[in-house]
Amino acid sequence: MLERVVILGSTGSIGTSTLEVIRQHRDLFEVIALAAGTNVSEMVKQVHEFHPKIVSMATQEAAEKVQLEVGDQTKVIWGEEALLEIATQPEATYVVSSLVGSRGLPPTLAAIQAGKKIGIANKETLVTAGHLVTQAAREANVPLLPIDSEHSAIFQCLHGERKVDIERLIVTASGGSFRDWTREQLKEATVEKALKHPNWSMGAKVTIDSATLMNKGLEVIEAHWLFGLSYDYIDVMVHPQSIIHSMIEFNDGAVMAQLGTPDMKVPIQYALTYPHRYPLQTQRLDLITLSRLDFRAPDLERFPCLKMAYDAGRIGGTMTTVLNAANEIAVERFLNHELPFLAIEETVERALEAHDPVKDPTLEAIEEADQWARNFARNVQLSISL
Repeated sequence: MLERVVILGSTGSIGTSTLEVIRQHRDLFEVIALAAGTNVSEMVKQVHEFHPKIVSMATQEAAEKVQLEVGDQTKVIWGEEALLEIATQPEATYVVSSLVGSRGLPPTLAAIQAGKKIGIANKETLVTAGHLVTQAAREANVPLLPIDSEHSAIFQCLHGERKVDIERLIVTASGGSFRDWTREQLKEATVEKALKHPNWSMGAKVTIDSATLMNKGLEVIEAHWLFGLSYDYIDVMVHPQSIIHSMIEFNDGAVMAQLGTPDMKVPIQYALTYPHRYPLQTQRLDLITLSRLDFRAPDLERFPCLKMAYDAGRIGGTMTTVLNAANEIAVERFLNHELPFLAIEETVERALEAHDPVKDPTLEAIEEADQWARNFARNVQLSISL
């Protein structure tokens, strides 16, 4: 069956990798619509190659520039409402949700309600409103197919297994750019050094989250919602080589792992073609050359963001919304050289301490908590400064 695909976030790392998979299997996929931020040149290239019927840009200026370059062959729209139109295209059968941050929540919910299959790479959607997203997916009988390499690994290892037999999920972490730095060294961490991820090629926000281990905390919350397990059954293990993408330990002591090179095209293609597998041109794993795999427990004193994520997840409600929103603003401020690296964790901690969580929040309550946390993170007085 031909999948007619919409990509939310088509010019980012996940979006471009998704298009590479489609490029290798043009008989399986047709690109219906694309959405991006303000990367005009990349969007113009994508329109000329894949000929979507409609595209969306974040701003009117970017949209007008794209329209000028592509002519009348493709309709170009812009803004938040445009994202909803892109996500609910009548012809589309599959939506890849790979926008960065919580702005991916409304279009992803709209796509679910419109009955589209969802390839979920926008972890913030589940972190911010996991109960609403999973409930909507159940009601619409829509699959949420994980694209993050860790969740794809768990998903693959669970194929044919019973949830009742799971002892624990083990989510692996590279440890990020500063995995061997001391707290004293982290005081001198710069944006440039933080963006040098040792294994993966990712966008700036995700790379910084990897350096603080917040990315792994968000993935723990995402795993909770995707696989319906208590936080007590989800562990994190630092694995510097990023070869084992995640593992499952069963109640008989067996451990099942999914291995591969650090290449997002593999989990993307599996999500797009599940339950089938197709050939993929990508680097193959050579265990003989690799020769060793290392593991260690995460240091929650050096990297407290992971513990904050567990704590927020266990409290639930709007606490995870605040965790995510405060972190987004703190990372943005760090990338803009407004805050030092360690101020990211302090910003998030202060927001969590100040927030009075709402249990089982409505979408309106989630949006209110999100906005409150963003305002708080922009204005909070910190003990650490540049």
